[in-house]
Amino acid sequence: MDLLFLLPQRYEDRTRVAPLGSLRPGQRVVVEGEIAVADVAYRRRRSLLVRLADGTGQLTLRFFHFTRAQQGNLAAGTRLRCYGEVRPGPSGYEMVHPEYRVLATGQPAALDERLTAVYPTVEGLAQFRLRDLTSQALERLLPTLTDELASVALPGLRLPGLIDALRYVHRPPAGADLHLLSSGMHPCQRRLALEELLAQHLSLRQIRERAREDAAVTLAVNSARARQLRQGFLSSVGFELTGGQRAALADIDADLSSGCPMLRLVQGDVGCGKTVVAAAGALLAVAHGHQVAIMAPTELLAEQHRDTFRRWLEPLGVTVAWLSGSLRQKARTQTYAAIEDGTAEVIVGTHALFQEGLHYHSLALVIVDEQHRFGVHQRLKLMDKGASDSAAARELKPHQLVMTATPIPRTLAMTLYADLDSSVIRELPPGRRPVTTVALPERRRPEVVARVREACRSGARVYWVCPLIEESEHLESEAAEPMAAALAEALPDVRVGLIHGRMSPADKERAMKAFAQGKVQLLVATTVIEVGVDVPTATLMIIENAERLGLSQLHQLRGRVGRGRDSSTCVLLYRSPLATMARARIDVLRSTNDGFEVAQRDLELRGPGEVLGTRQTGLMQLRVADLVRDADLMPLVQALAGQLAGQPGIAAELMQRWIGSGNRYGEV
Repeated sequence: MDLLFLLPQRYEDRTRVAPLGSLRPGQRVVVEGEIAVADVAYRRRRSLLVRLADGTGQLTLRFFHFTRAQQGNLAAGTRLRCYGEVRPGPSGYEMVHPEYRVLATGQPAALDERLTAVYPTVEGLAQFRLRDLTSQALERLLPTLTDELASVALPGLRLPGLIDALRYVHRPPAGADLHLLSSGMHPCQRRLALEELLAQHLSLRQIRERAREDAAVTLAVNSARARQLRQGFLSSVGFELTGGQRAALADIDADLSSGCPMLRLVQGDVGCGKTVVAAAGALLAVAHGHQVAIMAPTELLAEQHRDTFRRWLEPLGVTVAWLSGSLRQKARTQTYAAIEDGTAEVIVGTHALFQEGLHYHSLALVIVDEQHRFGVHQRLKLMDKGASDSAAARELKPHQLVMTATPIPRTLAMTLYADLDSSVIRELPPGRRPVTTVALPERRRPEVVARVREACRSGARVYWVCPLIEESEHLESEAAEPMAAALAEALPDVRVGLIHGRMSPADKERAMKAFAQGKVQLLVATTVIEVGVDVPTATLMIIENAERLGLSQLHQLRGRVGRGRDSSTCVLLYRSPLATMARARIDVLRSTNDGFEVAQRDLELRGPGEVLGTRQTGLMQLRVADLVRDADLMPLVQALAGQLAGQPGIAAELMQRWIGSGNRYGEV
């Protein structure tokens, strides 16, 4: 059955012969002709050159690898049919190593009646074998399929049934619109995309419904201890919460007091204050005598959270523990003991939070930052830590709060996070100024260095980001270590620091503290500072080789400045000439500071799998559907999901067909 849903990634038209005189570069076509001459050339590479003619023009067939027998078969006067890609050559158009067969003289050979499907690569299976197996599946299994949507109204869409759609996409007839098929917009492809999106949506709704059947610790907002901690915290942070922060916190409070496990996503732009909201929610669990685990994807971001939570919570009498893979054995043993006996109330760390042998005393809330960077299995393991040794509490599930500073376009959120309630913080704290973004070719680097000198003399801090740590023979990119040395030489009166991913955690922490305290004025860094780093006095960011970085990553890096009340600038240095995609990314950054708009454009440019890292999650391995192209189907998907709510058999069949066992990976 899997063969029926292993769908072609593209098609080849072998249903007609193209005259040689009509060929254009880039075409993949069938041609026929008679060999005019065949000869072995000994130029830069030994190659067999076969000149084909059909009366309308000529074409050279070039073979770099050939046998004596093959050379003998390709003699002058032999008639051939070939398939390949047309390319410009030294003496006209040519095909390099085309598929070919010798035609019998005077006997016309039949052409294919249907377009030829090209399937995704499967190890150990050649294309011809895949086509043969798929043909057998179409013949034997297609008649046994049930079309679950046959009786469901599809308003506004004229789409074929499941069986007709599958037959068409595997074996399109001659004359099929190849352009429409290539775009994924053929009605048969849209029918399959609709069903696939529906299966994914039903799967996530099922996860949500199962979670609602579980019980969680009830964390009342109005208890005396909760009010005391919350008020003490909010009065100490030194600013009023924005409307978006207050609304998100109200959502969290309602979830935590419901008795059902919270499943909430808080998303917002860089610097919108998600961490403050998370800390306020964490205090509610602590007030009721339970623990909170806060997981970040990188040690640097986890360290930032550790320092922030200690600064906020320890004055309130809350114990904040630190757990990472770099802890020495003695410190690890002590931390494990504090977590197990409940002394550690808030535990901040990386993936070390879900290691074997670690037992929580009473884990009531899990906060996952930059959640899309974690694999599903990692999050599952952390959720398993919610069970305590108490028989009464063993069935209680911890609440889940996941955060992302990568704003998710609405279409994507509707699909990928149907299992989560969503809170969006759009406002930035008062006083924040938008970052001015400029793009300059690298030849203007001396001007930028002069600007850095002026900024440092005025007391500002400056980031200089490089994509590599060391110079590479293979990539034309500036590297952090030699750049730090060069800048230190060019700016002898500026204190230059360095931070990159290969430094030890202790060295990274020292480098960041020195920068934050002003002991270092110019910090040369790799993209390790992409998220979490918060130095309000940093007002200038230079990003080398900006053309090599993704739009979301550029926006995150830019978000390291503009965190105080002073005006800030981000300079994108690029290597000319800019490719079309790189120019589009840079134009977006120059035109807007709105992370939601950046996310939407990033989705359009790169696709959802690259934007959110969902290729690593086990979910949304879409075969037919595309979340950008098929966005208009999502309202119908939601409506159909509602219609199927009372028909679990149909929903189960759809999920098994499109997701199979992958469905269980979504239970996070």
